[in-house]
Amino acid sequence: MNKNSVQPFGIKDKLGYMFGDFGNDFTFILSSMFMMKFYTDVMGVSAALVGVLMMAARFVDAITDVTMGQIVDRSKPTKDGKFRPWLKRMCGPVAIASFLIYQSAFANMAMGFKVFWMFFTYLLWGSIFYTSINIPYGSMASAVSPEAKDRAELSTFRTIGATLAGLVIGVATPMVAYEVVDGATVLSGSKMTIIAGAFSVCAIICYMLCFNLVRERVEVPQNNSKLDVGAMIKSIFTNRALLGIIVAAIMLLLGQLGMSGMQPYIYPVYYGSASAQSTASLVGSVAMLAICAPLAVPLATKFGKKELAVASCLAGAAVWLVCLVIRPSNPMMYVAIYTVSMIGLGMFNTIIWAMITDVIDDAEVKNGVREDGTIYSVYSFARKLGQAASAGMIGAVLTAIGYTDAVAKAPADYPEVLSGIFTWSCLIPAIGLVLVALALMFIYPLNKKTVEANIAELKSRK
Repeated sequence: MNKNSVQPFGIKDKLGYMFGDFGNDFTFILSSMFMMKFYTDVMGVSAALVGVLMMAARFVDAITDVTMGQIVDRSKPTKDGKFRPWLKRMCGPVAIASFLIYQSAFANMAMGFKVFWMFFTYLLWGSIFYTSINIPYGSMASAVSPEAKDRAELSTFRTIGATLAGLVIGVATPMVAYEVVDGATVLSGSKMTIIAGAFSVCAIICYMLCFNLVRERVEVPQNNSKLDVGAMIKSIFTNRALLGIIVAAIMLLLGQLGMSGMQPYIYPVYYGSASAQSTASLVGSVAMLAICAPLAVPLATKFGKKELAVASCLAGAAVWLVCLVIRPSNPMMYVAIYTVSMIGLGMFNTIIWAMITDVIDDAEVKNGVREDGTIYSVYSFARKLGQAASAGMIGAVLTAIGYTDAVAKAPADYPEVLSGIFTWSCLIPAIGLVLVALALMFIYPLNKKTVEANIAELKSRK
């Protein structure tokens, strides 16, 4: 790769990186928000079993994530770079696998087949194809620019991409996918299949925009060292920065996905309003774009990424505890509380990807070896543990409070179930965000001063 022929870092890279996570989340957010709802209400599978699937898949990811990280680290750079080619190779398979999950035509098949189909398609999508595109995409940030400010901007634009995907999926899907049957707001299986197909096409378009707009400028050499699993596991527990961000990521996903996973139950079932779910996604996304996106980097630059993350997570948790106490009867009041909490959570989400590059830099300073793919894959697996915990938790909670597809069809007949849905919709994000703040405060060591010292040290070496 001729560095002189590559355009300087600029808006094309930021927009391209934004489209990369836009593509990721066309399938990821759809899964986290609607897969459990689809399989409980359309396919008739118990929430606990769907949760077990999502947890089991994460154990598969323990192998596939680290394997993909090793493949990326050992791959030879091409004319398109080291990480970008994976976007073109894998965008089609990940999109098709996502579409296959939501096949409502199988709703009348035997339960054994439906469970098999759920396991097969979810593992194919998440553990194989999503992993094979997400890890190279995330690792690519450190190859786009060596500058901390540029990487922070990439992190911001990545969050903007995720927010836009959440806006499209969260607003459009409830408006189209739900229908009123005998006075109850229920999910239409056939509409979900069409929506999943449309989003898969959108994902491919976004991945290709990312491939064509982003350029790699930092040469990351091929790593031919032999994989030492024992040493890698040891490094996780001896590297405080990596351990801290892993614990924080697990807790973040526990709260964030727990919150989004409860939305198809709190709005259509508890409040009886699918439009409120669309409104929440719309207003929450606008707040992220209007407040978090422009302010996160300046605030992180002034106070430090760790410092900003701790404060914002504690603020988000406090909002949910207030909601639990006042128990608003108006869905729009709940939407307002959700929006304020999204601002707190959004500050951390906007800078978290830049914090990963800080961890990679810190490991290079200490060990003299740069392993973007391996560290990112370990972090990616940690996020999937958070996804598993949230999915398993939601499935267990819904089953424990007595939720079945019958509740969706006649919610007024199940007041105790409705009360449980509301209580846990507040407790899950509140607990998750408090635990994120504690992990960053007491485990993660990379404060503003340490990050700046690491950057200066790496520049002096190069």
